[in-house]
Amino acid sequence: MPSIVTVVFDRHREYELFTHATLPREAANRWLEEQWLALECEPTHPMGKVLTLDRILGIAKYAGEKRFAQPDAWTQQYADAVASMLARPAVRVDVADNVVG
Repeated sequence: MPSIVTVVFDRHREYELFTHATLPREAANRWLEEQWLALECEPTHPMGKVLTLDRILGIAKYAGEKRFAQPDAWTQQYADAVASMLARPAVRVDVADNVVG
């Protein structure tokens, strides 16, 4: 399924990534978990439980805007994993407002 993943850092800085969401859900979840650990993301909940949406936001935040401004294989993999996990035609990852919609 074709999808658009938009990563937003503020009103004037957003990046659209197009994907076909080809990853199986299990592989997408594993990739997100690996990136969460590799980027040394911090849990946002005091209980320490990390939800899928937390991973998606945290990875975008810790990877940084520069990475999305110059898309490469990693950003494409991110878009594919996000779209595969959420199974939506459009996903908005708003780092500034801490929301995935």
